[in-house]
Amino acid sequence: MTTTSEEVFIGIDISKAQMDVAIWGQEETWEFCNDIAGRQELVEKAQELKPSLIVIEASGGIEQRIVAELYLERLPIAIVNPTRVRNFARSTGQLAKTDKLDARLIAQFGQAVRPQVRPLRTAEQEHLNALVTRRRQVVQILTAEKNRRSTTYSTLSKRLQRHIDWLASELKALDLEIEQYIQESPSWRKNAALLRSVPGIGPVTASTLLAELPELGTRNRQQIAALVGVAPLNKDSGKMRGKRRVFGGRAPVRRALYMATLVATQFNPVIRTFYEHLLAQGKEKKVALTACMRKLLVILNSMIRYQQSWRPYRT
Repeated sequence: MTTTSEEVFIGIDISKAQMDVAIWGQEETWEFCNDIAGRQELVEKAQELKPSLIVIEASGGIEQRIVAELYLERLPIAIVNPTRVRNFARSTGQLAKTDKLDARLIAQFGQAVRPQVRPLRTAEQEHLNALVTRRRQVVQILTAEKNRRSTTYSTLSKRLQRHIDWLASELKALDLEIEQYIQESPSWRKNAALLRSVPGIGPVTASTLLAELPELGTRNRQQIAALVGVAPLNKDSGKMRGKRRVFGGRAPVRRALYMATLVATQFNPVIRTFYEHLLAQGKEKKVALTACMRKLLVILNSMIRYQQSWRPYRT
């Protein structure tokens, strides 16, 4: 695996069983098993290449292990939305799709687009992220099991209820562990207190922001809104003015922010006033709520940046 280019761009197409790797400008590709030995081999090869950028698609969490191992070696890696890569493929006329072609395409995408390198996380940040992710998974399973109660045979209802009870206790245990883990870190403890001082922000939203959005407080308002996916994007052409829509971003953060904003429109004076003002102007409720999500996020970003607690008059 060698390259004559001064800059090396690596693309990784990952599945449960294997990882296909390509280098921009080279036809040859490599396969690594997606297991402990295979990931270690890939990391060693990447270290030899000293890449300018490694690009991998978000793949429902499958990518997290290799991403973490690349992080530990301080290698520059960007995780990108698969939709962006497929749109890029269509723009270049590449319609065929195989693992090897995808790896080459991802490498080409990295060279052409230069997606932003994801900030390196510490082991503590990775653990908090894992806890918050697991909590979200338990909530989803618990909700599904509760929904099944009305269609479950009576002979199985007790078994279903036992599972629901276990999931509920597991959820409480995770909440406690997340809270304790945050309290053990002085910076997290302080930032969590700042976030929770805002009406509408509870422990779940605060922990999600700390785990899933470590950039909070380090970016300007436009950048942080784009990261989360609450920045309205133009869709204009000539004299036509299309509707502004939000797109992409970090779905777990956006979901938590959505629930927090629903509460804030009732109990947060700044967000409630802003929401009512937008409705009075004739904005649809969904549009107004999205605007409130962005405003709330910008407020939280400013609070963390300047380490200031909630003040109702902040706009």
